[in-house]
Amino acid sequence: MTPAVAITGFGFVGASGCGAEAAATAVARGEPVVRAIDHSAGYLPPGAPRMAALVDGDGLAAHLPPGRARRMSPPARFAVAAARMAVAQAGLAEVEEGGGPAAVVLATTFGPASYTERLCRQIFLEGPEAASPSVFTECVASAAASQVAIACGAHGVNLTVAQREAGPVTAVLRAADEVASGRARRALAGSVDEMTPLLHAALAQLRALGEPCRPFDRARAGTLAGEGATVLLLERAEEARARGARVLATVEAGVRAFDPTAGRAGWGRGGGALAAKLAARIPPRSVDAVVSGASGARAGDALEATVLRTWRSDLPPVLVPKAVLGEYGGSLLAGALLAAQGRPFGPTPHFRESDEGGVVPHDGRALAPPDRVLVTALAAGGAAAWMVLGAGRA
Repeated sequence: MTPAVAITGFGFVGASGCGAEAAATAVARGEPVVRAIDHSAGYLPPGAPRMAALVDGDGLAAHLPPGRARRMSPPARFAVAAARMAVAQAGLAEVEEGGGPAAVVLATTFGPASYTERLCRQIFLEGPEAASPSVFTECVASAAASQVAIACGAHGVNLTVAQREAGPVTAVLRAADEVASGRARRALAGSVDEMTPLLHAALAQLRALGEPCRPFDRARAGTLAGEGATVLLLERAEEARARGARVLATVEAGVRAFDPTAGRAGWGRGGGALAAKLAARIPPRSVDAVVSGASGARAGDALEATVLRTWRSDLPPVLVPKAVLGEYGGSLLAGALLAAQGRPFGPTPHFRESDEGGVVPHDGRALAPPDRVLVTALAAGGAAAWMVLGAGRA
């Protein structure tokens, strides 16, 4: 990717708190922060997992005034707060400070689920005339990206990526393309999602949840559902250094692919073909660590293991941030940036024994700071994305 694109800002909202240090503390401890989701409405099937990695909204007030927050859906609140953190960490008052358009590229899997539920209730219970215009404008998937642009003064391209688990990496790669091509001077890129009781119950009905979450473990049964946002600020590396900004990491390379063996909602079986596409662009010996998108999904982790072990038989350390921060809400990106900065990772929680895939995730021992990190993102439905982050030091 030419010219080099630097990451100079990092904002995080998650179950462990707000800010980069909250995410760093969580992954260093190696223990997820979870609480029971409200299933008083009776959506959840008996015996289904009840825990989720949920945001405590009290921490948002420091980054988003309550008066403005009331006019936004929960994902928009998460994303705006994380974006403002990223802009501030980059040493900017506004993202377009100094001139030039700024892009916004956000990924989401479910969009503003609570506002969509609210609008549907208004329509079906009270009639179409009862639908609130303010709720409608916030229930579209692109609402969070639009609110980020308004809050941060970004007047460039504004995109929302819907590629499920591959969305966060896809969003960063697209934002890096905007910056490298000169179409944007800077970009805010990341991922956001919320978790509602109805959505959590639907995932439980689909047997997508596991309690506890055990990525790559033989006994894994599903993911830890989570919510929140991670937003990164990207700009050209030479411009960042010229204005004295601290470079947290650099976007060195990216690969996007599709597995045609996947059904619309299921995981594919084309691990060999995906590994070949990965190897064609990213030599196996060119990275020092892997930040894996594995999340405890039985078929998803099996596909991830096939791709990784086919790409490189003797894998470098494999870090799995979703085991701590939860699936959705940008946890993969948070873990990727922390790994690129050489921040410590605790043991992968609840891992006991690998299956036939043979991938053993990080056990908590101290690691040498990596020079280049591979970030993997395979998705149900067939999307796939990988990127390499160059080292930044905290």
